[in-house]
Amino acid sequence: MGRGTGFSQYNINFGQRTYIMGIVNITPDSFSDGGDFFSTEVAVAHAKKMIEQGADIIDIGGESSRPGHTRISTEEELERVIPVIERIVKETDAIISLDTIRSEVAEEGLKRGVHIINDIWGLQEDSRMAEVVARYDVPIIIMHNKEDTYYKDDIIEEMKRFFKKSIQIALDAGISRDKIVLDPGIGFGKTAEQNIVVIRRLDEFKELGYPILLGTSRKSTLGKILGTPPKERLEGTLATTAIGIMQGADIIRVHDIEENLKVVKVTDVIVRGIPIG
Repeated sequence: MGRGTGFSQYNINFGQRTYIMGIVNITPDSFSDGGDFFSTEVAVAHAKKMIEQGADIIDIGGESSRPGHTRISTEEELERVIPVIERIVKETDAIISLDTIRSEVAEEGLKRGVHIINDIWGLQEDSRMAEVVARYDVPIIIMHNKEDTYYKDDIIEEMKRFFKKSIQIALDAGISRDKIVLDPGIGFGKTAEQNIVVIRRLDEFKELGYPILLGTSRKSTLGKILGTPPKERLEGTLATTAIGIMQGADIIRVHDIEENLKVVKVTDVIVRGIPIG
């Protein structure tokens, strides 16, 4: 796959349909599937299964970002993700996203064929991240994040200010507008009630003019609503997938591909007017 023309080079054309990003966490402590795919072999097999089930993008992460997670070294993160990236690049034609906040990890992944960088601190944590992304001419997913859950003003307006700052960092570094996606960061720097408000008002972020990624899969807000552990939150996730698409989401980031794909197909027909069949 060539580089240089936004997402269309990956046959991703926002607005035509909703795209599915499959989650592969190579971690022992992720909130939902920590330890499930901790070996390279198992992680690669899981990624391949997701691709077969219909995932458009595979998002690989080597460090948990759940509340209270244990930080790891750059070296350990590389040891976790690089073997998996190399195998998936070699053995599939998948579009690969790398979930990392470290520019060194991003660069090593990009050298080995990663197509998209997913930064949960929206280019505001590592000062080199924007430069690396620009140099490799790849798309960036800018997620909203915060150390606490206090919002002085309207939460959506504060989040927009964060996004505008991140977008300016990206543009100043030379990242083109057609390579930017925004993620409201459900579960990051927000209470359960705040997460609900963000999902309900997701369409307001469209005013910024960029595609939106929504990641609600199995998250604690759903657990609080349903009273269930992470792996028993599928139906709650599916509800937010449908609502998210209705509110303007272009990509959904999920653990369960088959079930979400069915919801996406039906919702896209109704919301986007995609022909049946």
